[in-house]
Amino acid sequence: MDSLRPDAGYDTLSVTPCSPHIGAEIGNIDLTRPLTDAETGELRRAFTDHLVLFFRDQRIGFDDHIRLAEYFGPIGYHFGGKTASRSTEDPRVRKFHADENTARVSGDVWHTDQSCAPVPPMASILYIHTIPPQGGGDTIFASMYRAYEALSDRMKGYLDGLTAVHDGRDVFGEGTPNAVHPVVARHPGSGRPLLFVNGAFTKRIVELPEQESDAVLRFLCAHCSRPEWSFRFRWQPHSIAMWDNRCAQHFAVSDYLPSVRSGYRVQIDGVAPPAAA
Repeated sequence: MDSLRPDAGYDTLSVTPCSPHIGAEIGNIDLTRPLTDAETGELRRAFTDHLVLFFRDQRIGFDDHIRLAEYFGPIGYHFGGKTASRSTEDPRVRKFHADENTARVSGDVWHTDQSCAPVPPMASILYIHTIPPQGGGDTIFASMYRAYEALSDRMKGYLDGLTAVHDGRDVFGEGTPNAVHPVVARHPGSGRPLLFVNGAFTKRIVELPEQESDAVLRFLCAHCSRPEWSFRFRWQPHSIAMWDNRCAQHFAVSDYLPSVRSGYRVQIDGVAPPAAA
């Protein structure tokens, strides 16, 4: 990121955009101590502007991790079920660990976290302390603002008012909730319209017959993952990624097994996605 230029609009933090549409690396910050009001305000603004924030060389503990989340909202609940994540001694923090005994890496399909919930998490904060010695295990993020903006006006009109079923049983197992959300949602913070469908959880569009729904969802899910509005984050030890589940999708690249990749995640509560209209 050395060739990228920091945003001049910040006084206390350095905010360096990673790509034209998504992601920024945050510098001049120490997450092992409480932030000032000025730092917190700039961090929130950077999160709204860039959708995903990255931090390097942050050796945080559970208390630091939770404090960072609580600058943005109350701590949310993780579904466990069939995923590779595990509980920790602190119920607010989930362990994400993969090694030679891991059958499948969590998140290796384009998704937003737990969109199957009636109220999906606002954001997720993943801290990785150990990465494979040969690298790998990157995470790719995509802007759902830009994915929506790139649609034709006719397609936008067609999607307006449609809703879709999000179901988590395939990912988390029986007993997982399901929910109906707008296909085109409005971000409750920025007010911008965005696509809110993903390959992991979105099963059908309520207002369409089955074959038409399947075809539209195939198109939309492929469209959402296009590289033009994506950014690939290469992890280093003691890095943090914080992403907005309301307007960003992500994909965990599972290219490193049987090597170890290990860390922890905290989620932040959100609100039900409002329709763009």
